Amino acid sequence: ETMSVTILVRPLLAKQAAASTGLFVVGRQAAVQSLPFSAVNSLREEVSQENWDAAVKDIKTSRFGGDAVPVHLRRVVVGAVPDEFSRHNSPSQNHFINELAESNMPKGNCDVLVVCERDHAVAIACAIAKTKKICSYKSSQKADDSTVTISFVDANGNGLLSGDECAPIQHIAESVRRCAYLVDAPTNKMNVSHMIDEAQSVAKETGAEITIIRGQDLEAQGFGGIYGVGKASEDPPALVILSSRKGGDSPSICWVGKGITYDTGGLSIKGKDFMPGMKRDMGGSAGILMAFRAAILSGKGFDCNLHAVLCLAENSVAANATRPDDVHHMLSGKTVEINNTDAEGRLVLADGVNYCGKNLNPKVILDMATLTGAQGVTSGMRHASVLTGSDEMEDLFVKAGKRSGDLTQPILYCPEFLLPEFDSAVADMKNSVKCRTNAQCSCAGHFIEAHLGEYKGDWVHVDMAYPSHKKERGTGYGVALLIEAFSTHKF
Repeated sequence: ETMSVTILVRPLLAKQAAASTGLFVVGRQAAVQSLPFSAVNSLREEVSQENWDAAVKDIKTSRFGGDAVPVHLRRVVVGAVPDEFSRHNSPSQNHFINELAESNMPKGNCDVLVVCERDHAVAIACAIAKTKKICSYKSSQKADDSTVTISFVDANGNGLLSGDECAPIQHIAESVRRCAYLVDAPTNKMNVSHMIDEAQSVAKETGAEITIIRGQDLEAQGFGGIYGVGKASEDPPALVILSSRKGGDSPSICWVGKGITYDTGGLSIKGKDFMPGMKRDMGGSAGILMAFRAAILSGKGFDCNLHAVLCLAENSVAANATRPDDVHHMLSGKTVEINNTDAEGRLVLADGVNYCGKNLNPKVILDMATLTGAQGVTSGMRHASVLTGSDEMEDLFVKAGKRSGDLTQPILYCPEFLLPEFDSAVADMKNSVKCRTNAQCSCAGHFIEAHLGEYKGDWVHVDMAYPSHKKERGTGYGVALLIEAFSTHKF
């Protein structure tokens, strides 16, 4: 059920026989063309200069993608991606490198020589790592215990990273793969209970504290959003908090993830054409959990108090399911009239962010979620939508998106115009908008913001409904983004 390919990041590659270990050389076209032949021949002596020069010359990139050419019996392949990129893309061209690697990287054991700039290493390592999927239930699938080893050089063939610098990147790349696995796993293999098991495993691996509030305890403690969404499932909902306390009494960083392990839509049911794929509606929690793992294991400046808060529930249909017209009493103290049971993610996140504000002494709260179908219309298939009232945080996440390869795009922040969409005659607010053409993606984020309570610090909302998957596979989106944003900025 899982593939056991190992991903390694090393300062240098070793000389090997191409027959036993393939070689994939990749980078932006100008850099690959500048790479000395000796940098390749020293790794695979079977490669002749004539074949190398011919292959490099034969590469034809375009603005819309890269190209790869075999150099030696398809065991040595060189690929290149365009040099030019638009201002909203990552300079690493990680998406094109991912596509090239998926289609052209030699099978089995393989060394990957990346020709790039130093700042692009994380994005490209993750792009290559995520080509090796963990989750597979194919009966014909053969065991694969191969190893992919990644190394980074500049255009002159000089190594870019030390061993100490490679180790954190390997942890991040591993966490991206594990995040994609959680998103790929079907709900009968990855329900709320299984997600709790995964969280407990990460807690053990990182030495973190873990707190679990589940089932009737949620209702008793006032989590009307999470409990109301998940109460119809045989697998009870839960709030799971992982905590790494390295900052003493200083304020904390809180990451909150939407974890709807399956979304039928509830009584506002999705139907047969829109329900398949809803196993992925826990992509936010998967990203938060594995970003927490990467943050602690990589040691990339996370000497603060860090909390990962997973809002886990299955939105099911049963006799006790939430009905449209029901009213939920939220942890924030607000009441919410339900006019769409398929707008459930904002309900669980509203409880999650409010819990942080009341209990975890935050200086910044980030929530991440596969929240709205409108996200794809708003910012596209590759760029998550980022909503925040802070110019500084907005700029931080745009830059972190480009550096990490988990791209982001700011969206409209204007609660005074958008919150009236949730007006209710009988409760403090409804959970879904009146007008579906009035900045829905922003509206959904503002709903969550409305439940922050007395918290006045920075808040960031990341809607990554579409970047969380590529076709039918999880991408591990969010892990590298959070590591990049929170390890490079002093809060």
